[in-house]
Amino acid sequence: MDMEKEIFEIISNGGDAKAMAYEALELAHENDFQQAEEKLKEANQTLNTAHNTQTKLIQAELNREGVPMTLLMVHAQDHLMAAISEMSLIENMIKLLKRISELEKN
Repeated sequence: MDMEKEIFEIISNGGDAKAMAYEALELAHENDFQQAEEKLKEANQTLNTAHNTQTKLIQAELNREGVPMTLLMVHAQDHLMAAISEMSLIENMIKLLKRISELEKN
């Protein structure tokens, strides 16, 4: 297993997912909720890719395949955790924006 490649997959996909989530939030601010939902789906798929890579590394460690704990690995884990947390917050913010939009119509 190419450990650095796997670690960069986590960093890259986590960052991409977070960027897509912020794009979705911007779309929601523009009241384009359909596009916002599509962008969130795409973000979640990308985040799942990062999470699956993390799971692969965890399984390798459990199988005693020697997964080194490097600063790069710590960074990847931090990046993924931040992406998961921000995605959750953004999803809830979009729900609130949608609710506000609906109330403003009435």
